[in-house]
Amino acid sequence: MTSEKKLTQALKKVRWLVLDVDGVLTDGKLSFDSSGNELKSFNTLDGHGIKMLQKSGVRVAIITGRRSTVVERRAHELGIEKLIQGREDKFSALQELFTDEPCCLENIAYMGDDYPDLLVMTRIGCPISVPNAAPPVRERALWITQARGGEGAVREVCDRIMQAQGTFDAALAPYLGEE
Repeated sequence: MTSEKKLTQALKKVRWLVLDVDGVLTDGKLSFDSSGNELKSFNTLDGHGIKMLQKSGVRVAIITGRRSTVVERRAHELGIEKLIQGREDKFSALQELFTDEPCCLENIAYMGDDYPDLLVMTRIGCPISVPNAAPPVRERALWITQARGGEGAVREVCDRIMQAQGTFDAALAPYLGEE
């Protein structure tokens, strides 16, 4: 089976998209204002893609190694109910996410960019990375997006999942006046 067919098969099975934050939802840079408040920039294309993906029936969660009220706010704005922050052991965090509602690991797509993401990426059905990820992460990804982290990579993934699952046209229809 070609790598493209493997990817499409994996994306068809996705019921959950789990995202890292720094380097995936953001460009990975950390900025602080003069009062010490953390600043993060999120791409609106990613946000809208997440909303469309959730409407199509795929759930979205976030696991991040850092704690940030900015991430909490962004998750709330996007309707992401499952958020685990401050966890470097992301595989244990992933298992916690599904304590109340179990999910088969093959039905999870995970998007990461650095070493703390590796254990999860080697255990789930659809490991995805960004081109600016650490080399060992890219090597273990089933797919590396064209867009860099924080520059629409998550939107690329959301669209591709919906395309593989046959829900993209219906998700796009309202924007074309075809409801």
